[in-house]
Amino acid sequence: MNGGLNWDRARWLWFAALAGGISYFFAVRQGLDGSAIHLWKATGVGLLAVWAAANARCTDGRLIAAVMAFGALGDWALDAMGMIEGAAAFAVGHLIAIYLYLRNRRPRLTPSQKILAVALVPLALVIVWGMARGAEPSLVKAAIGYTAIVAAMAAAAWISRFPRYRAGIGAMLFLASDLFIFAGEGGALSKGVTGWLVWPLYFGGQALIAWGVVSTLSREAEGGATLLRR
Repeated sequence: MNGGLNWDRARWLWFAALAGGISYFFAVRQGLDGSAIHLWKATGVGLLAVWAAANARCTDGRLIAAVMAFGALGDWALDAMGMIEGAAAFAVGHLIAIYLYLRNRRPRLTPSQKILAVALVPLALVIVWGMARGAEPSLVKAAIGYTAIVAAMAAAAWISRFPRYRAGIGAMLFLASDLFIFAGEGGALSKGVTGWLVWPLYFGGQALIAWGVVSTLSREAEGGATLLRR
């Protein structure tokens, strides 16, 4: 590992994050629970936050590190404190992400990209209402409000200049994971099914988002440093 400004800085943290996120999934599938497991849950995205911070050389780099940090806090809080506290942490992270993506909008969008960005929020709300309507009314309202924020984040990521097949797809996977959570809570799908889908979609989405944003910013920083050295 060299000291250059590229996304390889502290790459071992990237692999450690993957190990943390993947191993947690297998641990929880074995029925393990408790305070140690709650902390284990946060290691995957928490290490993505540390990795993003290690590569941050500008405001956008610090913003994506904050997004991941609030995601890790949400991971821990969901199990250690409750759904409201966990959702609040995630919501803060989503709002930071929306700000990050909108300040990095693509200069031009194709018609299909515009249509998806506009349609994503109402489409997600219709889906979550259909999936969660069998749950308690208070949960349905919370699911709709939270989904609106997540869908807005995914739409903003899709029209950002960050790689669509990393950051954009990652944000869509994040949205899908939340929809499956509400499908399980509302009885639209068995929790035995959603239990196999939610974490892989969520953690895979977070990993792709971090990779797409951090690699882009680090590559640009390296390019700028190269020009200054000439």
